[in-house]
Amino acid sequence: MPTATAGPQPTTAPITDREIFAAHEGGKLSVESVMPLDSKRALSIAYTPGVAQVSRAIAADPSRHATHTWASRLVVVVSDGTAVLGLGDIGAAASLPVMEGKSALFKTFGGLNSIPLVLDTTNVDEIVETLVRLRPSFGAVNLEDIAAPRCFELEERLIEALDCPVMHDDQHGTAVVVLAALTNAAKVTNRTLADLRVVVSGAGAAGIAIAEILVNAGAGDVLLVDSKGTIHRERDDLNAIKARYAAKTNRDNVIGGIRQALEGADVLVGVSSSKVAEEDLAGMNDDAIIFALSNPDPEVMPDVAARHAAVVATGRSDFPNQINNVLAFPGIFRGALDAGARRITPEMKIAAARAIAALAEDKLSADYIVPSPLDPRVADAVARAVGEASRR
Repeated sequence: MPTATAGPQPTTAPITDREIFAAHEGGKLSVESVMPLDSKRALSIAYTPGVAQVSRAIAADPSRHATHTWASRLVVVVSDGTAVLGLGDIGAAASLPVMEGKSALFKTFGGLNSIPLVLDTTNVDEIVETLVRLRPSFGAVNLEDIAAPRCFELEERLIEALDCPVMHDDQHGTAVVVLAALTNAAKVTNRTLADLRVVVSGAGAAGIAIAEILVNAGAGDVLLVDSKGTIHRERDDLNAIKARYAAKTNRDNVIGGIRQALEGADVLVGVSSSKVAEEDLAGMNDDAIIFALSNPDPEVMPDVAARHAAVVATGRSDFPNQINNVLAFPGIFRGALDAGARRITPEMKIAAARAIAALAEDKLSADYIVPSPLDPRVADAVARAVGEASRR
């Protein structure tokens, strides 16, 4: 069978702590006026007395809020700091550098204004109430680094409470890019999604969302594995979210651990910190596909995975096939905002994944199943696809 290339890519000099802390000193964001305030006339237009005319107009016609403020193009990046990167529950203040970075990505890759909003509470009711009260200030909500299973309830509650796009990127951004990559990995190995039996190791935010999008996109079968083994219909220790997926995944009701799940599997998607032993991979089918996405330490290192798989992907930039959320979220939010969408639907997410996959088709290979996160075509293509799906 074809073997994936797993060697590291050429890198620049190592990044030092001094360089990192110097870059973050004072934060990574600033607010700049798009109007030059260089004369009394300019001040009178931008602020008093001219601004009063705009405020009166919005009071008389609330639809002007969307056209004469920045709110309709502003994404708030919201976190409570309970599941930050691989650091865990480090609190709101410590999460702020990460949220600043996410806002910078929105601006750089999606052309959207964005501000971080870290909340010093883990109470779902309080977070919902806060964002409902702040709703006139923004146009969309990107939830970030919020621990499962609370993140599922929070997203659902906010979608119902707010009349604007809401998405938990740790769930759905990851899932969209995984679907795009898996679509192309199947093509490389002369299969379709419908041919694939997929094992998802990890049943937290990302794992559940990956299972959901793969089921919606028509994958042959999906098995979720958590710290206690496969999620199956006989288990009586599942929370409500996992129980929901026990009913519509694991078609053959496989019972056991990761080794039993991988027997006869075509795909492994790792989104947990649990390691997968090489002997567990031996039972996978020929031309297997392995996405080991934990950072910085994948569930199985690419050189080991490549001994058992035709296509290997990680979440890291120093190996081929980086599964990176930045391929998805800037374009998804921009497309939703451009279309005036009130929600980001499953159809919009699948459309985003197909757009990402299509951009890699011209150079498709075992080492190139998704475009680079720096590819300037990505956000535009995703935004167009999401907008079209919204209008449909």
